[in-house]
Amino acid sequence: MTEQREQRHSRALEPELITDPVLKAEAEAANGLRQYDFAEQTVLQALERKPFKLRPSLIFSLQREALQGISAYAGVQRPAAVEIRGSKHEPVGAHLVQGLLEELCDYVNDNWEKVTAVHLAAYVMWRLNWIHPFADGNGRTSRVLSFVVLSMKLGFVLPGSPTLPELVIQHRVDYEDALDAADAAWKEGKVVDVTAMERLIESLLAKQLARVYEMAGGKLSG
Repeated sequence: MTEQREQRHSRALEPELITDPVLKAEAEAANGLRQYDFAEQTVLQALERKPFKLRPSLIFSLQREALQGISAYAGVQRPAAVEIRGSKHEPVGAHLVQGLLEELCDYVNDNWEKVTAVHLAAYVMWRLNWIHPFADGNGRTSRVLSFVVLSMKLGFVLPGSPTLPELVIQHRVDYEDALDAADAAWKEGKVVDVTAMERLIESLLAKQLARVYEMAGGKLSG
């Protein structure tokens, strides 16, 4: 039986640009495609330039693609406190966000040659959610940022469909459990422990690449 739980969602005071739920869902779907295309192009361009350095500006750009035309705060930091419905985590005050985003980028850049691609992808997926820098679109941005970092570290755009961000949503319960596990480790004073998120990404990568093999004419059991 599938576990029933309230889905995580940011709650902040912001003007709604689209109030009709159907139109908003359509806009979010279209923006999701545009955000992924933007992320893919970002990887391709960064691979040509090298070396890659993660900057807060990229994170803001990814969020803007997801929220353009939907939120008045598309591409900008949240101006006030935010609540995550369905989560025990309480995001930091807005005045701390910029410094924490810079620390997130520093962690990725400083450890680029020292740790695995999966670890870095898991770290940014968790840490961006933990900081929760935006009024909305934090989850969407964290998932596509994870895809960008993973692809950059591997040196190519990850092939396959569904994409990694889509697969994460298809395994939402495991994803949210992994976020909770990393949050709990952080509270206990562990510097970075994203083991559960690493395991999730590894399993989803296997699914994504198995699909590529299948499309190429390979035969998979089961």
